[in-house]
Amino acid sequence: MENKLKLYGFNNLTKSLSFNIYDVCYARMPKAQMDYIAYVDEVYNSERITDIMAHLTEMIGAQVLSVSRQDYDPQGASATFLIADDTMIPAGGSETVAHLDKSHVTVHTYPEYHPDTNIATFRVDIDVATCGKITPLTALDYLIGSFDSDIITMDYRVRGFTRNLSGEKIFIDHDITSIQDYIDKATLDKYDAVDVNVYQANMFHTKMLIKEIELQNYLFNTDVREISPRSRLDITNSLRREMIEIFSGRNVFGNGSFSG
Repeated sequence: MENKLKLYGFNNLTKSLSFNIYDVCYARMPKAQMDYIAYVDEVYNSERITDIMAHLTEMIGAQVLSVSRQDYDPQGASATFLIADDTMIPAGGSETVAHLDKSHVTVHTYPEYHPDTNIATFRVDIDVATCGKITPLTALDYLIGSFDSDIITMDYRVRGFTRNLSGEKIFIDHDITSIQDYIDKATLDKYDAVDVNVYQANMFHTKMLIKEIELQNYLFNTDVREISPRSRLDITNSLRREMIEIFSGRNVFGNGSFSG
């Protein structure tokens, strides 16, 4: 308790985390591609992602005020949570104060594929914005483990200011040098990670790319033993190219692709 930051009034710093993952899969035939989209759409429907976000909210020490969720046709799902630090909820009442709408969790899913490449991707975008003492960084390991994450992009920013008892402005209330500080080492060892941080602006960016590709884990409804050694190498290279381009945010290898 003695280490708590002494503030004048409410801690109104806003801590925002944007968490984005891609899961990449090789689906050999058009039917397999459609089946993959249907599979992820069912496994990560609005009910499932709502459960994940509810647990995340509990982990960071926030309270849920309201939930909205939606499934989409032909695919995709969304969920939105209005959340609050426990210091923002009046005791014994149902009233909320005006700034509660600045604390929220949103998640959207985007399954997609292209028939010419035989590669399907599943993207998840999660945004967590909190006011007060809580920070979404404490739930990073849980988020990474909740999805098959081949590529991860994270942005974290602390905005605004609060004041200590003497009136001095405080622009950040916790120590951070990198988002990686909040990720378990065993998880980090599985990825190549790059940071781009702007410390003067309390802005932190980390992106991660899975190091090893065990091909069987990337084949949808196909056994690796059914594929020739040469094709295994071609598929692995095609998957790696796709991951590198997503990780880089640009078309590195042109339009060439393996069609199998």
